[in-house]
Amino acid sequence: MTTTPTAADPPASARPGAPVPRVRQRAAAIVVRHDGKVLLHRLEHDTFWALPGGAIEPGESACEAIARELHEELDTAVALGALGFVVENFFHHAGQSFHEIGLYLHASPLPGSLLARSDGPYEGVEGMHKLIFAWFSADQLASLDVRPSFLRAALAQDLARGPRSGVAQVRHIVHRDTPQAVAAIVDTQAQRPCAARPPLA
Repeated sequence: MTTTPTAADPPASARPGAPVPRVRQRAAAIVVRHDGKVLLHRLEHDTFWALPGGAIEPGESACEAIARELHEELDTAVALGALGFVVENFFHHAGQSFHEIGLYLHASPLPGSLLARSDGPYEGVEGMHKLIFAWFSADQLASLDVRPSFLRAALAQDLARGPRSGVAQVRHIVHRDTPQAVAAIVDTQAQRPCAARPPLA
């Protein structure tokens, strides 16, 4: 599905004096294990959690970027599956505005890998910084600061449904980390408008 801001709300970058956002591409893995818990990570000094992954380098596919990031950060690998989300994420971090295009793929731990052998948490590294990886249940997600924030509810709903069967639906999300007006929700699989509702916060 996609959330589309109304015409009454111009993009933040079009407002007078607004900073021009830095555009980047990110690939992330929605790693779910047999007991229905999802893997998240954060920098040691951060208070928020995110899906593991990172920037897509020139010439890389999303799958290749995820594989490289997990190898660099945690020295492990996962079995990658279908695309779950296409995310247009507008946010601010460390004084910088970002416009991030995210490709989030479903994944599972490889048999015999670190993620399959141990319950964690796991210690990883990003450059000179320590990363913490941990598993979370649907109930635990409710009390976490997860970025982008729409993932808290979206992941909890997916985990509550259990293992996927058949063709997975790809959801297209336009997310802004500041309040916006009511948005239309469109199911990109069936291309049918759904009931209008406030944007996912």
